Order: sequence, then structure tokens, then C-alpha cells
Amino acid sequence: MSKKTKNKSVNVNNLDKNEKSKTTKDSSKFKIVFGVFSKIISYLFVVKALFTIYGIYLVYVSLTNVPDLPKVDVNVRWGVDNNTHDTRIRPYRVIFSDAMESEIRALFEDYRLMERKIKSFKNTAWTYGVHSDAFAQFFSHWIFKYKFRERVKFLNKYDHFLTNIQGLDIHFVHVKPKADKDVKVVPLLLLHGWPGSVREFYEAIPLLTTPRPDYDFVFEVIAPSLPGFVFSEAPTRPGLDTYEMAIIMRNLMRRLGYTQYYIQGGDFGHMIGSHIATIFPSEVLGFHTNFPANTSKLSLLTWLLGGLLWPSYFGNGIEDRMYPLKDKLEFYLEETGYSHLQSTKPDTIGIVLTDSPVALGSYILDRFMIFTNHTNKFEDEGGIDKYYDFDKLLDNIMLYWVSGSITTSLRIYKETFAGSRLNNLAQVPTSVPTWALRLKYELFQHPDYMLRWKYTNLLGSTNLDYGGHFAAFERPKDFSDDVFKAVKAFRNFK
Repeated sequence: MSKKTKNKSVNVNNLDKNEKSKTTKDSSKFKIVFGVFSKIISYLFVVKALFTIYGIYLVYVSLTNVPDLPKVDVNVRWGVDNNTHDTRIRPYRVIFSDAMESEIRALFEDYRLMERKIKSFKNTAWTYGVHSDAFAQFFSHWIFKYKFRERVKFLNKYDHFLTNIQGLDIHFVHVKPKADKDVKVVPLLLLHGWPGSVREFYEAIPLLTTPRPDYDFVFEVIAPSLPGFVFSEAPTRPGLDTYEMAIIMRNLMRRLGYTQYYIQGGDFGHMIGSHIATIFPSEVLGFHTNFPANTSKLSLLTWLLGGLLWPSYFGNGIEDRMYPLKDKLEFYLEETGYSHLQSTKPDTIGIVLTDSPVALGSYILDRFMIFTNHTNKFEDEGGIDKYYDFDKLLDNIMLYWVSGSITTSLRIYKETFAGSRLNNLAQVPTSVPTWALRLKYELFQHPDYMLRWKYTNLLGSTNLDYGGHFAAFERPKDFSDDVFKAVKAFRNFK
């Protein structure tokens, strides 16, 4: 081999070595960069996982944390004269004056002149709201068959009273039973909601105050009008939500001499009764509700997850009343428009309803139709006559009309749903013995295990395959029977 060829071979070998060295160095750099990048990605995944875990923890804390109870001020004043402390209990009577009757009949004539201009579509039943043809029958009964003087006598069949609680005159019906000495008389606070009134309890009161053979107790009934409802005075400033109403109702019972008592409530009456049982548990001997719902965030999330994952398991026997989720959400979306309006602009709709008895009647009638059985909207007559006679419904409407209280009653929505106290109180458990009555068409209802998250001593529940939101008004016998059954369980509870 020549020297030149040998040198070329050496150069080639050197180049190969240089190339291999360069490749090795590049490979090492790539490995280093890839390793650093992999570590960064790993760290990012770890950080993401930590943030996810922390987020889940925050959600868990939010759902399960038991907040502190709000500071209770049992003496806060809500009236105009905050320096007056009148403790008298004054008799009261419902009055339908001749002037009122003349005025309402004149307003009826105004509606009759306009009636033809607001005819509902044919074959739409109540899907657009109150159907004009069905309302014409109701309106005709109001004009020609509703006997104002007879009905006001009926409304005064029980003793009515007023007493000033925290600066507000609070109206209530008080009925004592006639019982032998061996029958224990126990106080029962009955709490109504919207758009109801004390009229809801008129058929149930004699059933509750009459002794029964299988029970060694009977009820003394106290049925107040909530502040701002019917003959109870409305506050003069904002802030009177269901929490503050609970304090007023508790103070009413104290005024009447009761330091311990039973409570029954539905709708807003459920919320107020639940608040009393939460704030003053030692004073409540038992709580009966016909609005069997837990309004906590955990219950809401559980309901939603149950609808997506396993309705029959999460529903725990009442899944047909809670699901399908799609149908329920569509129903709430369509039928809670009134609640949104009343929770934001109650005075706007209140002015309209205060100006016209026909507007007031149709607005309240629509809610009774839907709340009693949501399928009523598909019936031409609205289905109302299947559950109530017209006089009962008109009694309730007339109480709102003669008292001019519809606007102030609507404000309970804005006061209650605008703040956070309702959600906070829903997450505070109460040990007060509780019983739930579930009617088939109740708007919201949860199974017992969800109720026990709030009512730790839920002693039992009753499921009925009929009935709706207004248990006492629609089904007074079933309602009264269940209250007796519940209180018997409360009294036997150790």
C-alpha cells in the first residue's frame, strides 16, 4: 500500500471517528433534553394531579362542611315603631265589607268587557297558562255563586288573633280541643307556604283537634299567617327571609306560653319549620313535613349524578318521582318562571295583581293547578274541579284580596333566595325527630337516606300514590292521619 493511500485511509478513519463522536454527543444532548422534558412533563402531571386532588378536596369540603349557625337575634325589630313592645293578644275577625264587595263586582265588570279579547287558543288546554274558557267557569262561580257573607262566616268559624312580635302584628288561628283529662293536649304549629294561607288547614283542623281512640293525645292548633301574608303585617325594610321568619314564629309560640311544641310545614312552611328545628332544637318535639326535600348542595349533586349514572339505585324506591332527569329539568325550566320573577322583581308583578282580582285569581289558580298535579295542564278544565271545590279556592284568593297582601307575600322569594343563609342552614344537621309525608306529585322529593343527611333522626316516611303539593288543602284526612302517626312516633322516640 502506498503512503498516500495509507494517509487517505487514516483520514477516513478519523472522519468516521469524528462523525461517531459527534453522533454520540448529539445523542447524549438529545437524551439530556428528552430527560429534562420528560421530567418537566412528569412534574406537570404531578402538579395537575395535585391541583385536581385539591379541587376535589375543596368540593368535598364545600359539600360536607357544616357551617356555623348565623348569629341569632330574637329581638330584632321589623316594624315602623321599634320602641313599642305590646304583648297583648287581641281577638280578630275577617271582614268582607259591603264596600269591598261593591268594588270587586265593579272590577269584575271591567274584565267582562275585555274577556272576548283574550280568548285562549283552541286545543291547547292549559299549556299556555290559564285557559280562558276554563277560567270563565271559575269566574262565573265567583260572580254568581260565591256567597260573600256565608263565606266570611265560614272563615270566622275558628278564633282569630293578632299579637305584636318583634314590631309586627302577627295574625294566627288558635283552636283548642275538647278532650278528657286522660288525653294529653299537645301544641302543634301549622305553617303554610305560597300561594297558600291558613285557609289550607280549615278542613284538617277539626280532624287534628278531635281525640282518636288509638291515641292518648290530641292537638291544640296554632296556625299563623306568615309575615307579609294575609293579615300578618309586612316588614318595613328588606331582610325578612325564612330564617328571620323562623325566629318570629318561635317567638309567637313563646308569647302563647309554649316552650316546647310540634311543627308541621310544607313549601315555605317546611323551610321555616326546618329552620326552627335547626336553630332551636331543644324547643321542637318533632317536625312533620309534606315537602320531603333536602336542599343542600350535596343532595342536589347526588340527584344530578343519580340521574346520569344509576337512577334506580340513587332513587331508592322513589326514582319514578325523581327521574328521568331530562323530564324533571324540562319541567323545572318551564314551570319555575314565576319563581324567577318573584325572586327578582316581586313588586312589579305585585302591582298588577293588587290592581285586579281577576289577575290575582288567575295567577294563584295557575299555581294550584300545576302544584296539585302537573298533568292538569293537558286537560281542558285544568283538572282543578277534581281536587277542590271552587269556594275553597276562592276563600284563599279572597284572603289575599281583602288584605291587599299579594305583593308583600311575593317578597319571601327575593328575601330567601337572594342570600346564602338558606344553603348554609340546609347543611346544618338537626337531631329533632322528623317524619316525611310524600305525595305523588310533590314538586321536589328525596329518598330517606338523603333526608337523613339533614334530619339525622328521621323516624319514618309515608309514600302516597296520589296527591300533590297542598297536602292539607287537597287531602285533609290523609294529612291529619299522618300527623297523628308521626307525633305518636315522636312521643315514643327515646
